[in-house]
Amino acid sequence: MKIIAESVEETINIGEKLGALVNSGDIICLIGDLGTGKTHFVKGLAKGLEIKDYITSPTFTIVNEYQGRLKLYHFDVYRVDDPDEIHAIGFDEYIFSSAVSIIEWSNFIEELIPEENLTINIVKVPEKGDNYREIELSYEGERYNYVKEINI
Repeated sequence: MKIIAESVEETINIGEKLGALVNSGDIICLIGDLGTGKTHFVKGLAKGLEIKDYITSPTFTIVNEYQGRLKLYHFDVYRVDDPDEIHAIGFDEYIFSSAVSIIEWSNFIEELIPEENLTINIVKVPEKGDNYREIELSYEGERYNYVKEINI
């Protein structure tokens, strides 16, 4: 499924709609170049999970934890050089928990990601405008069928 966002607000709104649908234990892989709006998307997802905290990218801490309707683990693995770094923080315990896990730059640690996941790829489309994004959602596993319910 491809969705077009023409502004930062629309990117956040799409994330919020997804956040209202996610379930306990979901694993969301977020892919996109620098500046594509991955963290804005996570802000929306958190809003949909009824999280009131200010959302920031955990670039230097690797993971931030938030509590809302469901617990959210927000990973940023951009600076991870070795998969052993991820194992050292207890990555498996995080992603195989009842929380929702969203992983920015998940393509950097593909070998550690379970096959059953929801992948979101955000791509800039500069010829359409500075904030124009194409957001593609794809998934493996029946548990993510709710993606079809996102009403944009």
